[in-house]
Amino acid sequence: MSTINFEEIFETKLAKNEMIEPKDWMPDNYRKHLIRQISQHAHSEIVGMLPEGNWITRAPSLRSKIVLLAKVQDEGGHGLYLYTAAESLGISRDEMLDALHTSKAKYSSIFNYPTLTWADVAAIGWLVDGAAIMNQVMLQRTSYGPYSRAMIRICKEESFHQRQGYEAMTRLAFGTPAQKSMAQDALNRFWFPTLMMFGPPDKESPNSDNAVKWRIKRETNDELRQRFVNQTVPQIEYLGLNLPDANIKWNEAKNGYDFSEPNWVEFKNVINGNGPCNKERLNARVNAHKNGEWVRAAAAAYAKKLDDQTLAA
Repeated sequence: MSTINFEEIFETKLAKNEMIEPKDWMPDNYRKHLIRQISQHAHSEIVGMLPEGNWITRAPSLRSKIVLLAKVQDEGGHGLYLYTAAESLGISRDEMLDALHTSKAKYSSIFNYPTLTWADVAAIGWLVDGAAIMNQVMLQRTSYGPYSRAMIRICKEESFHQRQGYEAMTRLAFGTPAQKSMAQDALNRFWFPTLMMFGPPDKESPNSDNAVKWRIKRETNDELRQRFVNQTVPQIEYLGLNLPDANIKWNEAKNGYDFSEPNWVEFKNVINGNGPCNKERLNARVNAHKNGEWVRAAAAAYAKKLDDQTLAA
């Protein structure tokens, strides 16, 4: 009597580009990798609401306020989709949030930088969401079904966010000299932190090999970073802004731009909790969770009441 080789079935599905679903057998390390990546992605969405939410009451027009409100609301929805996808792997929402609140789990380093001006909000939409889309489009074809399906809607909404940011940056770049200067300052400050969003260089990334092998990711950190620079430099030139890196130049041989490496010491420092806004962001999330405890308790009590009524019927 032959035994079922579950690992062989798993590998065959990956080779055929078929989805792995929650009830399918999967290696423990594959499950752990997904929990880490998806929960980190979810944390990034909800922490990412903070630097922009800070500007909702100070947006320069009613239209910009409405657009920013819609965007921040979208980010909360993205976190919900992703936490739900991660829960299908056997981890609870409470466990994930506890890991975030106790600094055991990470989120994108970019959200630990301050938004000092309205141009920073524009830069986040243009650069940060632009980088996020580049990283996330391939996740629509990731090997884990619930993650893949969540990313389809998320990417559609992120493309709106990127256009919103670029429109706002365009208004500033083609505005008054003071507005153009503000746009340049935001570009200069957010350029390298945005490049860090793709993660450490491939040679130093502890997770890249498995992510590609398991088809969780389809491209490496360095490949995505290069594509982002190639896409964004012409946009900077169109806006009439100065390139934020003096070493950016076209390299015909590789059909792409050469550029300076980000400061990886700074990256590790921010990831380890020592960035400009790490403590502020984490405290805001912890306080929001505590302040919402009564809502969760009321929702749980109402759900129990409905269950009791159903059982009694």
